[in-house]
Amino acid sequence: MISWDEAAARLRGGFVPAPDKPEETVEATLRALWFAAAGQARPVSRAQPPLPPLDADQGATFKALIDRRLAGEPLAYLVGLQEFMGLEFIAAAGALIPRRETELLGAAVLSALAEVQQQTPQPRLLDLCTGCGNLAVMLAHYAPGATVVATDLEQAALDIAALNVRHHHFGERIRLLQGNLFGALAPLGAEARFELISCNPPYLSSRHAAHMPPEVGAAEPVAAFDGGPFGLSIVLRLLKEAPAHLAPGGWLCFEIGAGQQALVESRIKQQSGYTDMHRAYDSQGVVRAYRLCWQP
Repeated sequence: MISWDEAAARLRGGFVPAPDKPEETVEATLRALWFAAAGQARPVSRAQPPLPPLDADQGATFKALIDRRLAGEPLAYLVGLQEFMGLEFIAAAGALIPRRETELLGAAVLSALAEVQQQTPQPRLLDLCTGCGNLAVMLAHYAPGATVVATDLEQAALDIAALNVRHHHFGERIRLLQGNLFGALAPLGAEARFELISCNPPYLSSRHAAHMPPEVGAAEPVAAFDGGPFGLSIVLRLLKEAPAHLAPGGWLCFEIGAGQQALVESRIKQQSGYTDMHRAYDSQGVVRAYRLCWQP
């Protein structure tokens, strides 16, 4: 059986840290794989000592998991779990793995939700491009009186979102719909309006999305990253189409890519009705998410 020191040396020999997953250090990755091999899988952020003992078969599994990680399989897919905003989510191929950077959007959504709940104890909430359902589940968790609709273009993503809805016992409060952005809402009728709309859209340019590192581009769904020629096709549609589905005083929250602030804010200013703009900044001082109030 491979020892901890041998495993650490092996992983370090081929380990390339992912800048968008800062929690996945060598040591944290090894702990997460160790727990998975022991049959006690947990997200990397919760894989803390003490470690359980491994028998010979589990030791072989541990070594195989290290090899798969070195071959480029994402850690969250190997472990099957990822943490987001303090909640645990099932992670599997077919849906984007929740990123730490998206917690900026999560915090913006919760701030908007607090505003909504002051006025509406049973709000209607919509999460577009839901992926694995992390924002939709977060909304249902922090707003017990809310009903939530979550949509995605890809059925594979909705299948994983359904697993997370059941994992958190929200089957009666979260409705999953397939379709292209607001087109997914057709079953609800043309008058469907919401007090809050959240969206983590694809925002990389098509050229960038096609040349991502193998761990991302070959493992996670490219549709979750590709935002068109300049990366803003979905974001600009979102800004244009959201007012038809927002209740007066409702909030729109969304994520953008680094360097997209100027164009996004230009479009916001061109479209009357958006007020009370709040920006969320990353650790480098770059705007990465917005929350906007809609006042027609």
